[in-house]
Amino acid sequence: MRLFVFGCGFSARAFTDTLAHGLVSGVTTRTPEKAASLAAHGLKPFVFDGERPGPGIDAALHRTTHLLVSIAPGEAGDPVLRCYRDAIVHAMPRLRWIGYLSTVGVYGDHGGGWVDETSELKPVSQRSRERVAAEAAWGEAAAERGAALAVLRLSGIYGPGRNTFENLKAGRARRLVKPGQVFNRIHVADIAGALGLMARNEISGVFNVTDDEPAPPQDVVAHAARLGGFPLPPEVDFDTADLTPMARSFYGENKRVVNHRLKSLGYEFIFPTFREGLAALKP
Repeated sequence: MRLFVFGCGFSARAFTDTLAHGLVSGVTTRTPEKAASLAAHGLKPFVFDGERPGPGIDAALHRTTHLLVSIAPGEAGDPVLRCYRDAIVHAMPRLRWIGYLSTVGVYGDHGGGWVDETSELKPVSQRSRERVAAEAAWGEAAAERGAALAVLRLSGIYGPGRNTFENLKAGRARRLVKPGQVFNRIHVADIAGALGLMARNEISGVFNVTDDEPAPPQDVVAHAARLGGFPLPPEVDFDTADLTPMARSFYGENKRVVNHRLKSLGYEFIFPTFREGLAALKP
């Protein structure tokens, strides 16, 4: 394996941390400062701002066998395909597998019902509509190249440094109540684990990478408060809560996401629900 990563953020970094550095031919980040931090951890960083090709990336792609994409699309489409589609399709002779990190937001609102990978895509937000378009564009590019493509639809990501305990410590946690609302979650270690399984076996297809238990967000906050010994934040009614438009938009999509297809590959979750995940993160 020679892996190249577009967008070495929280999730992709968790995966590269499980690999020998000799297997990672390069990673991108948006700023020289972040590039220096990645280099200090033994990775080979390239600066890519999503607007124009970055220096040195073409040569690294030529040697790549596995490609991981963890950059969100925008109104102008997927930035990696916009800048590197021709190279990916025609100038990566060793490319065998592409992993694309998407979101369960592509399913949109299903009124709290269960969804799997065959469910209708009816995204509500603009960012989710852009994800649907990006998934399709990557499917076309992978088919033209003849490479396997795994699309990982991720639910709400948490892990070290990014979890409910951090919000409780900072006084930001709220028990926001919207009757009937649930969310799925996924620990970053299970994203890394799923990626490892798929990359090693060069698996293609669409997979929900999500935990076993969709739960109301206020229940997760209450569980973390009890577990960590924090004061229980008061309940806040969703309709009257002071929220940013983006935060409010997340509550416009209500569904329970099934992970059976991922389990059918033989994947065993490290943290099957938020309970195990929070227990491991307890301060």
